[in-house]
Amino acid sequence: MTTTERAGVIVQGAASGYAQRVTIGRHELTADEPIDAGGTDTGPSPYDLLAAALGTCTSMTIGYFARKREWPLESVTVQVRHSKVHAADCASCETKEGRIDRLERTIALIGPLNVGQRQELLKIAERCPVHRTLTSKIDIRTSLVDPV
Repeated sequence: MTTTERAGVIVQGAASGYAQRVTIGRHELTADEPIDAGGTDTGPSPYDLLAAALGTCTSMTIGYFARKREWPLESVTVQVRHSKVHAADCASCETKEGRIDRLERTIALIGPLNVGQRQELLKIAERCPVHRTLTSKIDIRTSLVDPV
C-alpha cells in the first residue's frame, strides 16, 4: 500500500488567504486562486487541478490503449477548460435551470494514425477513469477530526 493510499491527498492552508500546500505521497505542490479572485496566484486553482486530473487521465488512457494495440501514436495533447454555463444552453443536460459546470476537452493525436484509429482513440477518451468518475454519481463524505 502506497503512502497516498493510506493518507490520501493532504491539503493545508492558513485561514488568512487561499494559498494551499498539497501533499500527495512524496509529491508536493501549491494551489491558490488567481489574483483577480483574491488569491496570490502561487499555484493552480482548484478547478485547474480538476481539469488537470481529467486531462492527464485522458492522455494516459489514450496512450495505454494505443501501446496495447501497437498503433503509431507518437504523442497526445489534451486541453481542458472549465466554465460555468446556463443550464438552458445545454441540450444534453437534465437540469434546465441555473448554471452548470462545463469541462471542454480537446485532444490532439500526433502520429500516422488512420481515421479509424483516431476515432477509436477519441471513444477511449470517454472511458478514462477520471471521466467516468466525473460523469457518475459521486458520494462525498465529510467528517470533522481533532487536530493532531
